[in-house]
Amino acid sequence: MMKILVTGFDPFGGATINPALEVVKRLPEQLDGATIIKLEVPTVFSAMMPLMQEAIAKSQPDVVLHIGQAGGRNAVTIERVAINLDDARIPDNRGDQPVDEPIATTGDSAYFTQLPLKAIVQAIRKAGVPAQVSNSAGTFVCNHLMYVSQFIRAKDYPTLKAGFIHIPYLPEQAPDKQPSLTLDQDLIAITAALRTIIAYDQRPDIKTIEGALN
Repeated sequence: MMKILVTGFDPFGGATINPALEVVKRLPEQLDGATIIKLEVPTVFSAMMPLMQEAIAKSQPDVVLHIGQAGGRNAVTIERVAINLDDARIPDNRGDQPVDEPIATTGDSAYFTQLPLKAIVQAIRKAGVPAQVSNSAGTFVCNHLMYVSQFIRAKDYPTLKAGFIHIPYLPEQAPDKQPSLTLDQDLIAITAALRTIIAYDQRPDIKTIEGALN
C-alpha cells in the first residue's frame, strides 16, 4: 500500500491560522488505497532537516507532499523546483532570519520535483479550483522544506518522490481584497492532487503547456 506523508506549516508572521496546516488536518487517513500520514511542521529553519530525516525514516513513505501558504497568489500552485538558498524577508518563528545562506553546503544548487505537476494542475482545475505550475517556491521556509526533502531523498531514498504545493490566503486572512480560497476549496484541491499522485505512481507526467514567460 502506498504511503504519503503530507505536511503543513504552523502559523507564522504573527498570524493565528495557517491554511496549510488546517487543510492537512482535514485530509482522510485513507484515500484511493493509499495511507495518508499527517505531520505539522514548525516554521523554523533549523528544525526542518532533523524533523524530516526522522519522519521519513520512521514512516518510510513513498511520497512526501508539503503544503504551505503563499499569501498574494491567486491560485493553488504546484512547485517545480527548490533552490539551495535561504534569504528570509521576515524572521521565522524562532526569530532566525538567514540571508543569502545555503541550505546544505553539500547539496545540489537545485532539485526538481518528482511529482506529476502538470497532471496535478489539470486535476485541480477540473475539480473547479484555480491552479498553476510555479517555478519559484520563494526563499523562505517553504523552499527550505522542499529542498530539505529533496536533499534527503538524493542522499538516502532514491525511490522517494517529493514535492510542494502552495495555497493562497483564506478569505479572513486576505488584506485589501487580495486573492483567497476557502478551506473547502483548499481541501478539494489537495484531495485532487493526492488522487493524481496515486494514479500517476507508475506513469509519467502529461506533456502540456504550462510554462511561464516571467
